[in-house]
Parts: sequence; structure tokens; C-alpha cells
Amino acid sequence: MSKTRKSSIEVQGTTVTVLTQAVDDYISLTDIAKHKEPNRSDHVIQNWMRNRNTIELLGVWERS
Repeated sequence: MSKTRKSSIEVQGTTVTVLTQAVDDYISLTDIAKHKEPNRSDHVIQNWMRNRNTIELLGVWERS
């Protein structure tokens, strides 16, 4: 079982959490959304998921 490592990066004044498992890195979309709308980051993520370009990107990503 691989160990998960948690770190963070600073992007335009916002701290974004990065989780590393084995060779894969995962960034926190919630941290990025909080930069745009600190009190309602859930709305930002909902809007991203409704966007056609986002859905197409996820489809391409899953195929690779």
C-alpha cells in the first residue's frame, strides 16, 4: 500500500493542497474555487461541472 503525502503550493496568493499517492498527484479543486468565491466555492464547482468544455476535457482525460 502506498503512502499518501500532503503538501501545498502557493498560486496567485492562494494556498492549494496537493495530495501525492505513489506517482499520482491530486490538486484540491475546492481550494482553487475558494479563490474565486470564498464563501460559496460549491457554486463555482457546480458551474464548472455544467460547462460543456469541462465535460469534454474529462472525457478525453478518462480515455488516455
